[in-house]
Amino acid sequence: MSTLQKKTFKDTYPIYELVLAKSDTAFTQVDQILEQLSQAVAAHPKATEIGRFDHFSHTQSVEGTIAEDIKDVKNLIFCFGWELPSPDPVAVRPRAIGITERDNDFVINFMHAPNPVAQEAIENWVTALAS
Repeated sequence: MSTLQKKTFKDTYPIYELVLAKSDTAFTQVDQILEQLSQAVAAHPKATEIGRFDHFSHTQSVEGTIAEDIKDVKNLIFCFGWELPSPDPVAVRPRAIGITERDNDFVINFMHAPNPVAQEAIENWVTALAS
């Protein structure tokens, strides 16, 4: 069973990660997971999808480095943005969920959201992928 794990990336960034074995899911492509998450964003009354980013193709196009076991990577970019109490929230918006396909699994990850309601929604969307 896949569970959401909290990690720290580069000793600074709090991220959450779900590793979903291909043998444990009906998903066979990154685009299928991206679409499922896009539907969750669309169904949320305060969330708006901004776009989709093909991180894999971008990294290839700039002759960047990609780990050998990574087959595809895309991001879903969205925002909740129901409050602007100061300029500070703008620094951590918009939100993004990354979907990485490796040889035997998918890794779905995102950075911790400062708003607990947004954090809970994102966690629910991601953990629902393992159902």
